[in-house]
Amino acid sequence: MTNIWVDTRWNGLHGIGRYAREVCSRLTVPWRSLDLDGSPASPLGAMAQVPPGLVYSPGYNGFRRAERQVLTLHDLIHLETPWPGRAKYLAYYNAVVKPVARRTGVVITVSETSRRAITTWLRDPSIEIVNAGLGSSPAFHPNASPAESRDPYLMYVGNLRAHKNVSVVLDAMTRVPSSQLRMLIPEHEHAVAQRLFAERGLIDRVSLLSNLSDEDLASHYRGAAATVMPSTLEGFGLPALESVMSGTPVLYWQGCSAVAETVERRGRALEAAYDVEEWRDAIEDAIAAPLRVDPPTRAYDWDATAATVNDTLAAL
Repeated sequence: MTNIWVDTRWNGLHGIGRYAREVCSRLTVPWRSLDLDGSPASPLGAMAQVPPGLVYSPGYNGFRRAERQVLTLHDLIHLETPWPGRAKYLAYYNAVVKPVARRTGVVITVSETSRRAITTWLRDPSIEIVNAGLGSSPAFHPNASPAESRDPYLMYVGNLRAHKNVSVVLDAMTRVPSSQLRMLIPEHEHAVAQRLFAERGLIDRVSLLSNLSDEDLASHYRGAAATVMPSTLEGFGLPALESVMSGTPVLYWQGCSAVAETVERRGRALEAAYDVEEWRDAIEDAIAAPLRVDPPTRAYDWDATAATVNDTLAAL
């Protein structure tokens, strides 16, 4: 039997970290951890020595010396990075990711939006691109107890990277004096976030959250007037799914097809990603008359996602 090795370094309090925890904990094929040191996102890791067999990564990191490896390309956001920063990502994806995908003949992704983008980028019909989807924790449901709040508030879950486009929401809030925001972002970004709030006079209107359980996060979603997700690019947009599963609508840019794919009509699609006045109007309306939405009827099940990954590894 072929040995299956899993790069468990992706585990963490972030999107790929949740994916890694949920999927790897449900795999039924026998596997062992690679037990590597360092960050899986480091390009230097591409030359690491790995044992013979099949390697599975819950993320995009490839190993040039692996016999075969299944990568999980959640999106191709790195290839949209502005120049000159994009150059290093192009080099990595062309020198590492493409050869690994061609050698194994399979790539896993998480949405139809990402599957189409990866198909266009690879331009290789011999590579199977498996959309395993994403799941939603049972904690996210419309009957969750809402978090306490005297006044309506908005919810944001993510980070401060450029494609998240958080500044348009903060700028819009300066035009809506009654608006409040709760943000769950990585703790190492808190200092930067505080500076952004101070520059806009929002210190007293934005609360930073950290270390929330699924149940606590669901409570914050459930209590919000709306979740804001102004991203210009996403591979899936898990916070949007968690929000609508909790019964809370999402304000998002209509051009972000992955989020639109998830939210459908359970929110407000804005025409312009960077139009502060349009975001102001959407925020003002959401706070003035908070709405509830029905969760999607389509199943978003971590068991199903893990089963698809498991079947892909077993087949190889």
